[in-house]
Amino acid sequence: MDKKSLVTQFMRFKWYFIAIPIVAVLITFFLVKKMAKQYISEVQISTGLLDPSKKVVSNETVDFFAVNQQFANIIEKFSRKRMINILTYNLMIHDLSDPKKSFRDHADPLKKLNDSDKTKIVSILQSKLATKALLTLDDNKGTYKLYDLAESMGYGEETLRKKLDISHANNSDLITVGFISENPNLSAYVVNTLSNEFLNIYSLDVSTNQSNSAMLLDSLLKSKELVMNRKNESLSTFKRTKGVLNLNEQSATVYNEISKYESQRADMLRTIVSNQGAINTIVGKLRGSDAYVNGSSRADNREIVNLKRQLQAANNAFIDGGFKPSDQRKIDSLNKLITIKSDINADENVLDPRTSKQSLVQQKLDLEIALQQAKSGIKSIDTELSTLRGRYAGMVPFDADIQNYERDADIATKDYMAALDRYNQSKTSQSLGLHLKIEQAGLPGNPQPSKKVLYVAGAGFVSIALCLGALFLLVLLDETIKDADRLRKLTKSNVIASVCKINTNERNPSVIWKENGGDLALEQYRNDIRSCRFELLKQLDHDDDQILGITSLEPNDGKTQLAYSLAYSFAMVGRKTLLIADNLPLVETNSKQISVNQSFQNFIVKRKLQTEDLITVMTKNAAKNSLLESQSFHNLKSGFEILKNEFDNIIIDINSLQDLNLAKEWLLFTDKSITVFKSGNKISSDQHKLVEYIQQQENFAGWVFNQTSTAT
Repeated sequence: MDKKSLVTQFMRFKWYFIAIPIVAVLITFFLVKKMAKQYISEVQISTGLLDPSKKVVSNETVDFFAVNQQFANIIEKFSRKRMINILTYNLMIHDLSDPKKSFRDHADPLKKLNDSDKTKIVSILQSKLATKALLTLDDNKGTYKLYDLAESMGYGEETLRKKLDISHANNSDLITVGFISENPNLSAYVVNTLSNEFLNIYSLDVSTNQSNSAMLLDSLLKSKELVMNRKNESLSTFKRTKGVLNLNEQSATVYNEISKYESQRADMLRTIVSNQGAINTIVGKLRGSDAYVNGSSRADNREIVNLKRQLQAANNAFIDGGFKPSDQRKIDSLNKLITIKSDINADENVLDPRTSKQSLVQQKLDLEIALQQAKSGIKSIDTELSTLRGRYAGMVPFDADIQNYERDADIATKDYMAALDRYNQSKTSQSLGLHLKIEQAGLPGNPQPSKKVLYVAGAGFVSIALCLGALFLLVLLDETIKDADRLRKLTKSNVIASVCKINTNERNPSVIWKENGGDLALEQYRNDIRSCRFELLKQLDHDDDQILGITSLEPNDGKTQLAYSLAYSFAMVGRKTLLIADNLPLVETNSKQISVNQSFQNFIVKRKLQTEDLITVMTKNAAKNSLLESQSFHNLKSGFEILKNEFDNIIIDINSLQDLNLAKEWLLFTDKSITVFKSGNKISSDQHKLVEYIQQQENFAGWVFNQTSTAT
């Protein structure tokens, strides 16, 4: 897209682009001039969802996601079809019951009804209002066609929805119900009636739902309580019949006692082992050659040994006899005698070996007694362990059963507590739940600021935008080529000249070049031909070329007229020029004029040539016959050599590229070639191949953009 294309399209449709916005503004002005004033009324309803003063627990955390859902549900219920129909019934009853206080001047269908019909309609509407029935197309099947009647009165469902606005501002506890209409009293009546009806229906629905929920939860709670009591009774019965009050504590107690006795038994086993080792050591010393032991008095020692034997016998008798006090007194007496004898022995000889031996013997006896006591204690411990292990083993079979009973009882208790919690929450919600309240009733208000200026300005802006959009669309969809720059971009090749369009019907170049009537188009045309001649002669003379071929993409692009004009232009600068063309007009024969009196095909055959002063014309065969089929390539080549020797330049009006087979043959004998493109044409997909072909020719000099509307 370029500026020239935009300017061109704008100049073509400029009056449309000016007239359309003006007409749109005028139409909008007359339409909005008849618009009635609009009045809005609003009701504000508090919910208590975000108002801390209405909460029992003021620091309760607010779940904004859940709160937004509640607001959305309330707003959705507000705009339900049932609520809008209830509003419709109220409005119709109001206007039909008292026509003098009617909010609107209603249409003809209502005016045709008599008072009796209106009374019957009001009765039907009141019945539907009492039952909260929906207003549907089925209501048209009756005598009065209530559905169509509501639409004609302007109280239809869609009509009311368009002017009704129910909203909730973020972080606000209030829901706003607004309605806009041409009557302030109507707006106030709509919002107040709708709000009151909604609060009544909503409160009734909430109460009904809460009662149903409470009944359901109460039934659920009683069934859970029955199950819990049955499971707990089964557990209690099992404990009573099996003699188990608390299996875990009892088993733990028995296990602790077993552990304690096993620890005592282990201590006694260690005592037995240590005492036995000590006895073996003492026996070894008594039997050995220890001087301190063997040096004691034999008589004393023998007596002490005898007493100790008696003491050992007394100890054995004491243990075996069941620990009798008489045996204990005997043991005590023997211990005193042994002590006395030992003291006497020590007094008589401090270093008497018998003392050490006696001491060892005494220790041996003490250890043997302790050893015997330990062995006796192990027996009693083993008996207790056997009893405790039997009791513990007897508890094991009850463990799995009692766990099942306890698990069932625990699950039943948890279910009951969960049901009780839900029941309590339901009761709390009923007393402290959501309670809607009208904080501010709707009142008739002042008219809204007029938007007429905005509508008019908007119409102007929209129409201008549409015109600009249409302009851009025309440019985008317009594939025609109207300037040389676009042709250069599309073909990616040189445009050597642009030639404007002649406004007259005159096509004779001699007349065109002699015309001095002040025609600016003819003057521009002559200047364009001169510019084209300059570019062509510069290329021809630079390469010492003489033959110029002129072709075009389509037959009617003006290549023949351009060939006339270039031939005449070449003659104007003193070039002896031959023009080979067809369909040339007959003109007067004099210097610098084009005449038709020779045939190119005859010249090739007879090699006879009649030259004029500066311009000589040869016609081609009018039939589209192949050039190479009439003569061989060598004959044609030699004929062109003769012509090149006779003339300074040769201009050939070649067939258009639509006849590509003929154009190719003529292009074989040209030194330079140009292609004419008519302004306003477009390059089709098939013609792109022709463009590629002509540009691939080594002697292609460029394009001539022909018949432009202005100089480009």
